[in-house]
Amino acid sequence: MKKVSLAMAGLLIAATAPFAAAQKLNACGATFPDPIYEKWFSDYGKAHKGVRINYQPNASGAGVKGVQDGTVDFGASDMPMTPEEMAAVKGKKILHFPTVMGAVVPIYHIDGVTQELKFTPEVLAGIFLGTINKWSDKRLAADNPGVKFPNEDIVVVHRTDSSGTTFVWTDYLSKVSPEWKSKVGAAKAVSWPTGQAGPQSAGVTGLVKQMPNSIGYVELIYALQNKMGYGLVKNSSGNFIKASIESVSEAAASAVKEMPADFRVSITNAPGKNAYPVSTFTWLLIPDKFEDKAKGAVVKAFLQWMLADGQKDCAALQYASLPKAVVAKEAQQIAQIQ
Repeated sequence: MKKVSLAMAGLLIAATAPFAAAQKLNACGATFPDPIYEKWFSDYGKAHKGVRINYQPNASGAGVKGVQDGTVDFGASDMPMTPEEMAAVKGKKILHFPTVMGAVVPIYHIDGVTQELKFTPEVLAGIFLGTINKWSDKRLAADNPGVKFPNEDIVVVHRTDSSGTTFVWTDYLSKVSPEWKSKVGAAKAVSWPTGQAGPQSAGVTGLVKQMPNSIGYVELIYALQNKMGYGLVKNSSGNFIKASIESVSEAAASAVKEMPADFRVSITNAPGKNAYPVSTFTWLLIPDKFEDKAKGAVVKAFLQWMLADGQKDCAALQYASLPKAVVAKEAQQIAQIQ
């Protein structure tokens, strides 16, 4: 009996050794999902003694660069890596794991205006192009009857950093405005035609709160946490839609049917009567090979937990949970991590 017990103890030590050897992981990237990532990494660490995942929300561009340079164990981005970015990673493949879905919303601070505003694609593109530069513009008034807009200049606020949120916003504008697509385009960082810049989501939110007659774009959770007014956006079906868990989920519904094997997909301006048009998945960027096998084991275990237990936290933080079909496909992809 004693020999059997010793043998079992040896097997137990061998099974738990990988986790004991790799308790600390470093990650960085997107600010969009930071509120839920902070909760997930904290909760996972509490439930798995000794495991600690340090996450730095320093923008999607930093998350991509981190996995390219190997300075982090994994990254995060609101924009899928481009083929060129993926090719720059030598000796391994970067796997994209969608984690949650969310919305980017237009936030505003306008003197004397307390109503919930409506924005058409044409007006949003015009404002960020600088061709609509007064709040008293008749096109805004037409969509918002009864609102007394001031005859003041519109102050545009955008991100300074290489940002996945910027990609989502400019990806949407590129789909709805040929002029935006030809003059500016969609990217994590663009040459803005007008406006002032703030670092990360917190910086944009702070500037809009401080500056009268300003407008910017942030993730829904940042607007809610900071009690900022945010607008309804007219979707591809011609309906003005407010960002919500339900309207984001509807935006994803069409993409889920044709989800590519690598999960790199855009759901901005998606079809659907009640689909919110500036919706997105956000991704963890995971190498398919870890030199430290113990770290790879921890990452795989976390991803399994995230797809099961972690999704339950989405609604409380105003994210939409992943569709079941996407969860099932991701669960299979975890096996590719070595």
